[in-house]
Amino acid sequence: MAIAVSQGFACRTQLSFNLPFINRVHKVRQTFTVAAIESLVESVSVNNDYQTSSATNAKGNDDCKPHEWKKLCSKELGIRTSRITKPAKTVLNVLRKKGYDVYLVGGCVRDLVLKRTPKDFDILTTAELKEVMRAFPRCEIVGRRFPICHVHVDDAIVEVSSFSTTGRKFGRKSKSPMRKPSGCDECDFIRWQNCMQRDFTINGLMFDPFARIVYDYIGGMEDIQKAKVRCITPANTSFVEDCARILRGVRIAARLGFRFSRETSHFLKELSNSLLRLDKGRIHMEMNYMLAYGSAEASLRLLWKFGLLEILLPIQASYLVSHGFRRRDKRSNMLLSLFASLDKLLAPDRPCHSCLWVSLLAFHEALVEQPRDALVIGAFSIAVHSGGSLSDAVDIAREISQPHDTSFHEISEPIYSYSKDELMAEVIRLGASVKDALRRLTDENFVSQALIQYPQAPQSDMVFISWALSLKVSSIFECIRKGRNRRFVPKRGSEIDYESLALGRLDEVRDIFGRVVFDTVYPTKLTEQ
Repeated sequence: MAIAVSQGFACRTQLSFNLPFINRVHKVRQTFTVAAIESLVESVSVNNDYQTSSATNAKGNDDCKPHEWKKLCSKELGIRTSRITKPAKTVLNVLRKKGYDVYLVGGCVRDLVLKRTPKDFDILTTAELKEVMRAFPRCEIVGRRFPICHVHVDDAIVEVSSFSTTGRKFGRKSKSPMRKPSGCDECDFIRWQNCMQRDFTINGLMFDPFARIVYDYIGGMEDIQKAKVRCITPANTSFVEDCARILRGVRIAARLGFRFSRETSHFLKELSNSLLRLDKGRIHMEMNYMLAYGSAEASLRLLWKFGLLEILLPIQASYLVSHGFRRRDKRSNMLLSLFASLDKLLAPDRPCHSCLWVSLLAFHEALVEQPRDALVIGAFSIAVHSGGSLSDAVDIAREISQPHDTSFHEISEPIYSYSKDELMAEVIRLGASVKDALRRLTDENFVSQALIQYPQAPQSDMVFISWALSLKVSSIFECIRKGRNRRFVPKRGSEIDYESLALGRLDEVRDIFGRVVFDTVYPTKLTEQ
């Protein structure tokens, strides 16, 4: 049986953006009910013949208790193969036709169960990596310690791993051999052994799209029902083995709105300083997954809640401390509101380039350093959005009649009415201030002093924004200058080009930056009121 090669893409938001006013975009979010999933699980036939007996299970530890092995019908779970992208289907079909077993694994299975759009699709196969290489004309093996295949299909890359490679990986990491439970067959044991290598139970599901079976050996479905993020092995062991799992856990919990199990939550805080050992490139990658895929506000709140923001973004942590923001604070502020506005325009399958969220950090830091009049900020956002004439942007801003959000400390009260030339000068000064703030964000000495007045806070000089990225961010604001800038052409059309946005094309990035800032300062809710 082969999966039909058809693809269901999420529709792009239809935008209407007509100056002089910036229309708002409200992203339609996909929702799910855990109760509905629970009833589905109860309705499927479950194989209860086997039970895990891992040496890692600790007595009295609920996070490590054995779980029944379950084989669930994907159709009854409501999984639709139409959600699987065309490139992933192509890889699955080719390997299957060559006689190999293939499975979808990791977060994509979790998202399919939750009726969400997966960020990507990871494939696990019984084929050796060399055999995968021979099956596809455009394919290479990447990674030295734990190699996988990158299969190029059209413009997409599909990651393919092999049971044999992951088995060797598991053997090197395991301190004690994994014994096959009595009565189970070899296939179940191999699948279970692979699942035990993964980070969180909800990522440990395995889906055979041809047999239409979801294998759950470690209680992943139970934790999806409970909306819980829980480590597969004891959390202290799991995070010590790979401290990047701390950031992945935060990202998953933020995106899904899940909570952490008690043990996982404890060691998120306990081992937070281990993040300082991570490569800066890895930190940037994980932060980009948090901030560029539609769950930035929730991610920042969780990073703050678990004491991780002080290590990763000390300047932003200092801002929250100085404004009395508590760990479990439900209030908002301008920093969180900016990223909430950004989230409305993004999704896991519609991300932005990292230069956009870095530019928002720099913009906000500039306002923290020197608050500005709402009119200046509005004119600045329109000027960046249009990428053209500053004079035209100022004319448009002077026609704004809707109220701005007065709750932000970063917005100063207007002292007097600006002339056109004065307003243009203020906008140019704000542009220069944003560039100065960007330099501070990439200055290790400045970052290390951000929390110096709070001796109880961990001291971090973490700077994961590369020089090349900072130059790209700086170029976003090059259009803020007097005169008509013939080099800067505003984007055509009102619809967001998500492919260009992900690639970091400046016209698209400027367009979204302007929308996000304007919608934060002049929110729709105030106009409606």
